[in-house]
Amino acid sequence: MATAERDYYEVLGVERTASDSEIKKAFRRLARELHPDVNDAPDAEHHFREVAEAYEVLSDAERRRTYDRFGHAGLRSGGFRPTDFDVGNLSDIFAAFFGDAVFGAPTQARPARGGDVSAGVEVTLAEAFAGARARVPLRVARACERCKGARAEPGTTSETCETCGGVGHVQHVSQSVFGQFVRSATCPRCDGLGEVVRTPCRDCDGAGRVLAERELEVDVPAGIHDGQRIRLRGEGHAGALGGPAGDAFVLVRVRPQPGLERDGDDLLAVAAITFTQAALGASVRVPSPDGDVDVEVPPGTQPGEVVVLRGRGMPSLQTGRRGDLRVHVDVRVPRRLTPEQREQLEHVDAALGDDAYRDDEGFFDRLKSAFR
Repeated sequence: MATAERDYYEVLGVERTASDSEIKKAFRRLARELHPDVNDAPDAEHHFREVAEAYEVLSDAERRRTYDRFGHAGLRSGGFRPTDFDVGNLSDIFAAFFGDAVFGAPTQARPARGGDVSAGVEVTLAEAFAGARARVPLRVARACERCKGARAEPGTTSETCETCGGVGHVQHVSQSVFGQFVRSATCPRCDGLGEVVRTPCRDCDGAGRVLAERELEVDVPAGIHDGQRIRLRGEGHAGALGGPAGDAFVLVRVRPQPGLERDGDDLLAVAAITFTQAALGASVRVPSPDGDVDVEVPPGTQPGEVVVLRGRGMPSLQTGRRGDLRVHVDVRVPRRLTPEQREQLEHVDAALGDDAYRDDEGFFDRLKSAFR
């Protein structure tokens, strides 16, 4: 990513509280200044791409929220990649961002990329642990099967627009005290297409696209985190006039598993044992995404100690290496005792003496053990 080391707001020279109009204004100004056609500095193209990428993120409300919360790493995990464009045509670039021609006369309508779509899927922690395949319903625009996107009823053809002569725009000439002014605008009859459909396709009503329900199969990778998105290229809305399809972004929600909490790639669990089990040692079972596991609690375990099971946590998305399962030991102390039980405990306590409670490790040794 070109601006991986630079703040997008800094690139555009705006405050983090800047409005959409302020961001658009900053992009227009910088694009005119930095475009290689008007700026012969050696690094002009590099800076121009930085500005275009910053605008692509900050002009999209959802991408901007992700960037504000998680920075560049959040965008990468969500599948964002900067748009690839040819810097040789400045008007094309402005049209890609703003949907209009900024320099010169309006151009004839051309194939355009389809819009992106969003969907969501919920998986269990066990499915996030092992990876899963999920089915996601979508409602997307697809090229009309009847006319194959041509907009005209099969057997008929479109005709050159008589108003604009097929160029897609018309000119209006007006006189003033300063002379003659010529203004160009998109042709109102053909909407810039340069051609008119006399007999529209009956299925799409001349639009060339229809809305359709479809179901996507999504591979959810092992180790995915709650709230991450999966990008499916080319699965969004079909492009206009035969343009490429947009992308589908699937938001993954990971349903928590009772008895477990996630901390990065580590899992946290609690083992509740009695004070006698803490003194004598015990084997207890705790939950994990791939089934319950046995945890050996050594004799003399103190309340709040943590038993670490290496490699029993979640797999890393980047490396596949699994985190740890950290088991917090909760020692339960009896609240109600009979007189006989109290007498027995007092006898045991007197027999133990202070040496039974002596730490084998000092404070800093225990601290090192906790970090290990």
